Amino acid sequence: MPKNKGKGGKNRKRGKNEADDEKRELIFKEDGQEYAQVLRMLGNGRCEAMCIDGSKRLCHIRGKMHKKVWIAAGDIILVGLRDYQDDKADVILKYMPDEARLLKAYGELPENTRLNEGIAGGLDEEDDGAGDDYIEFEDEDIDKI
Repeated sequence: MPKNKGKGGKNRKRGKNEADDEKRELIFKEDGQEYAQVLRMLGNGRCEAMCIDGSKRLCHIRGKMHKKVWIAAGDIILVGLRDYQDDKADVILKYMPDEARLLKAYGELPENTRLNEGIAGGLDEEDDGAGDDYIEFEDEDIDKI
């Protein structure tokens, strides 16, 4: 049997949660960068995203984020545009749901952008208060039952 000369197995590579829950400074876009919303994940560290400027781009997740920051469809990301390929971009940063809401409040994201914040957040805007789950009965109704 060979000697194990490494520093640990798969659980070490997974590492500790790098305390991403703590508040970090909100990063705005600069020249050569654009906000985008992930349309679908393609695998192999790539995703298809709709940029705020209206073009659909194939985005590559950079190595620092690969297997550490999970990106799903509907997430708001910051992409770096390529000078030599307009239809491709590189994912620089994934915004947390509260950061995405702040970007929308600051006017960085257009108002028609749908922020997927899980099941509870996505359904509120579709209902418009039409269906109330809480039904109020009067004493007369209870007696009839």
